[in-house]
Amino acid sequence: KQIQSLEGHSDVVTSVQFSPDGNRILSSSGDKTIRLWDATSGKQIQSLEGHSDFISSVQFSPDGNKIVSSSGDETIRLWDASSGKQIQSLKGHSDFITSVHFSPDGNRIVSGSSDKTIRLWDASSGKQIQSLEGHSDRVTSVQFSPDGNRILSGSDDNTIRLWDVSSGKQIQSLGGHSDDVNSVQFSPDVNRILSDSYDETIPLHDSSSVRVADMSAVSSNSIFARFSVDNRRLSDLQDKKSLWKCIWQGGVQITGLSLKGSTWKDAKGVTLLQMSVVEQHGGTF
Repeated sequence: KQIQSLEGHSDVVTSVQFSPDGNRILSSSGDKTIRLWDATSGKQIQSLEGHSDFISSVQFSPDGNKIVSSSGDETIRLWDASSGKQIQSLKGHSDFITSVHFSPDGNRIVSGSSDKTIRLWDASSGKQIQSLEGHSDRVTSVQFSPDGNRILSGSDDNTIRLWDVSSGKQIQSLGGHSDDVNSVQFSPDVNRILSDSYDETIPLHDSSSVRVADMSAVSSNSIFARFSVDNRRLSDLQDKKSLWKCIWQGGVQITGLSLKGSTWKDAKGVTLLQMSVVEQHGGTF
């Protein structure tokens, strides 16, 4: 059953996340706004404005006190999650910024861009620490490993790359896709890497041996793949307009946005227990 319908955005919703304490919901949109919602009542708490172009991604800091956002205006912005005021504007990329992610300790930010670079930033000063170069096309997705020692990136050059945070050097380039890589993610135990692509596959990489451990075929137009919090199940979300609620033996997992449907599969081949569409949205959240 539908719990809430949160409406306010006037364009496609690009990113959505619960706060670390689960009391708030954060969303970003092509309407150039970031919105905070009360997770219980569904009421909008604040609208954060400042970006001058499409907002591609947002994330709470691990302590829930800050928000980081990336945009087509070539800036990364830091916001106070309580007041909604902008703290910093981080500049350095020369093209659309596609993805941002806080380090597990909240001290650093990693960003990926259409300028083919990955950049590491100090979250306190806003200064750029280093620029990681190696991709030959747009960087679509970046993420810190759960231990904060590595960075994972995906790109339109069809590769996934692993980087050492301390040195900024590339550790490995992973193949497996024959089309643009849309999203990448470490498993919570750091032992596996999940990616998805327009080539309609989701390879599961072993991060220790850097090999493809499993390959799952999915329906077309896959844009988003994620591990569940228990590290056992995979989700593949296509497009971005329905909120899906997936119920597993171990509890309730609420995730992302999809238009045509969502393919869920256990990382070891175990099937989904129950899946239900919560709501089909018309481009708002």
